[in-house]
Amino acid sequence: MEVFHWANILLWGFLLRRWLLWVDSAVGVNWGTVSSHKLPPAVVVDLMKENRIGKVKLFDADPDVLLALRGSGIEVMVGIPNELLAVLASSAAASDLWMSQNVTRYMVKAGVDIRYIAVGNEPFLTSYQGQYQSFVLPAMLNLQQSLVKVNLAGYVKLVVPCNADAYQSASVPSEGTFRPELTQIMTQLVSFLNLNGSPFVVNIYPFLSLYQSADFPQDYAFFEGSSHPVVDGQNVYYNAFDGNYDTLVAALNRIGYGQMPIAIGEVGWPTEGALSATVTAAEAFNQGLIVHIMSNKGTPSRPGVPPVDVYLFSLLDEEQKSILPGNFERHWGIYSFDGQAKYPLNLGNGRLENAKNVPYLPPRWCIMSPTQDPAAVTNHMKLACSVADCTTLYYGGSCNAIGDKGNISYAFNSYYQMQKQDAGSCDFDGLGMITFLNPIVGDCRFLVGISDRNCSCIGCGIFCGLWMMGDGFAAGGGTCLQQFSPQQAWPQVGLGP
Repeated sequence: MEVFHWANILLWGFLLRRWLLWVDSAVGVNWGTVSSHKLPPAVVVDLMKENRIGKVKLFDADPDVLLALRGSGIEVMVGIPNELLAVLASSAAASDLWMSQNVTRYMVKAGVDIRYIAVGNEPFLTSYQGQYQSFVLPAMLNLQQSLVKVNLAGYVKLVVPCNADAYQSASVPSEGTFRPELTQIMTQLVSFLNLNGSPFVVNIYPFLSLYQSADFPQDYAFFEGSSHPVVDGQNVYYNAFDGNYDTLVAALNRIGYGQMPIAIGEVGWPTEGALSATVTAAEAFNQGLIVHIMSNKGTPSRPGVPPVDVYLFSLLDEEQKSILPGNFERHWGIYSFDGQAKYPLNLGNGRLENAKNVPYLPPRWCIMSPTQDPAAVTNHMKLACSVADCTTLYYGGSCNAIGDKGNISYAFNSYYQMQKQDAGSCDFDGLGMITFLNPIVGDCRFLVGISDRNCSCIGCGIFCGLWMMGDGFAAGGGTCLQQFSPQQAWPQVGLGP
């Protein structure tokens, strides 16, 4: 390989560095699984490999997910739910057992490349009222000893993903401090992280700042510059991400760790569920973030020093997440639940590629019978939406304006698909009916669920036979995968107002 003389060709060196950054993207993703329409883990791993996503953050240590990641070359952060912190804090034996079952068993030749263990998920969140606070450090001490015992302490690092509410500022970033009740534990935590070579992991959400405050300047949430910059001495902030990040830098500096490496555990923008949650806004934010990170510009307090890792939130929509924070909570994915890109995001390797070999259920939907009066169906719609996801029907959703009949049919179908197309789940006391014509209305997509398992052609009956006549038959093993596109232009049925 040719040796470059950087002093003589500085410009080419800069361009090469930029090219390498874009090829080997430092941007990873969060992969959550709170969904009734779960893609097979192998399909998700193939999706990440196809898009050259080299880092993934998990919220637990699901065996199916970790098995699918074997030999993928993807760097993994496994998560420990907050509910496990107490037992891990109280028992070294429990820590050793957890490590054996969830880390060492997978870290074999051609196994899973686990780099981080997330000890809890935002355990210092204000709304938890200190519920998990006392367990974090004892759990970390036990887990660190477990890593030492299996000779992984130099390779696998313990981290604690923190919500940005762990620190605060009265006005400008340079006045950042940790919350008073957290100052002591944060000092101890950061000392532990520093001693063991771990970064401080923080979750930053400019969207939530905009969503929660009518006075928050909209352009300050993005990366195109702001007409309302924050002036902090010689530093000027044109976006909320940098301002938030440097508030943390100031808080770390106040406890004596101003040079502490920082990783972004979660950052992103939802596509539905609020006025500011749109596909256009999500694309603008996420693309702006990626360009900002990969430019190596850093922030005013840390020029030229970007975060050590960044994990977009999130890879896929999760329609079973709690909507207490807002309806947007189920729509953070850069992909829809079935691995179809929502917008042409470039992670540094070209535009997103869609998931392949998605095992869709057969192309059929549940709608309200056209002979029924919508007024008689209201209670059934409420029942369906109490179980299935109807957040796209509400204000700020892509299906908000499809009329009463459309709303009811959407709710019926969401429940029907969640029940894996069980015929009885479309009855609704005789008010529902199954159709083979896609009831799509404008931009409102009526989903088709994902099969829990691939079906044999013997068991698939007429549907497998129909797909064998078309393009749905997958070669090898007699497997019938429904690989149609749910956005395909099927004939429509009238579901207008």
